[in-house]
Amino acid sequence: MNGEKYNSERAPQAVGLYPHARKVGDLLFLSGVGPRKAGTKEIPGVTLDTYGNIIEYDIEKQCHSVFQNIKFILEDAGSSWNKIVDVQVFLTNMKDDFKTYNKIYAQYFKDNQPCRTTIEIKSLPTPIAIELKVIATI
Repeated sequence: MNGEKYNSERAPQAVGLYPHARKVGDLLFLSGVGPRKAGTKEIPGVTLDTYGNIIEYDIEKQCHSVFQNIKFILEDAGSSWNKIVDVQVFLTNMKDDFKTYNKIYAQYFKDNQPCRTTIEIKSLPTPIAIELKVIATI
């Protein structure tokens, strides 16, 4: 068995066939989490053209929304923010967004300081600028 699956009604639906999280032993592995809002395709801080391309975005709004979605998934799976042990962050524009993201990250993680890796990538599956992958204890 490869662990128990969890999905949160408060977090956005996955864009593929995967759960929000999977519990294996005392660890909770979250799938990549973006800033979309649950029950909608709305992406906070993103303006799209008629073809679905990003015209402009607000990385600060996206960061807060991603962190809120992660909090929902953790809580609904029986964990919590302070039990996060590892974070992988994917940014589509490291040069312009890292400073803002890093400032907001420090606000959320000032008490709990998990390991972290930040990676710049060309794009994500939906028109977003940030996605996080998290491991937490239960």
